[in-house]
Amino acid sequence: KLPLTVEEILNFGESNRELFIKSSTYSIIPITVTEVGLTISWIFSSDPKSVSFSVVYQESEDTPLDQCKVLIPMTRCNSHKETIRGQVKVRNAGIYTLIFDNTFSRFISKRVFYHLAVERPVIYDGSDFP
Repeated sequence: KLPLTVEEILNFGESNRELFIKSSTYSIIPITVTEVGLTISWIFSSDPKSVSFSVVYQESEDTPLDQCKVLIPMTRCNSHKETIRGQVKVRNAGIYTLIFDNTFSRFISKRVFYHLAVERPVIYDGSDFP
């Protein structure tokens, strides 16, 4: 578990991070978001083989698992062959959890190289209009 805030992601810069996921386990990155309208983006690849990926939304840490909302269902990604990109728009404050799943692999541990970004919407206020 690697909890992050929006501010921490904004300070990532352009560098990639690395997760080591043992065989038959999974890693999660919960991102706590208080500001509505942001976009959380990710790019990742894995080595040596594929991983499964999912995104789940939780109102708060106290929210029971059966009341969490699956935004992106668990999907096996050929992330060892191509870079996987995606994003979610923050419609509600809460915890957006990225799940990297290697539970299907009984013997092979994986490394996931990922980059996260948070973008604020550009709001046009008309101030440059003559």
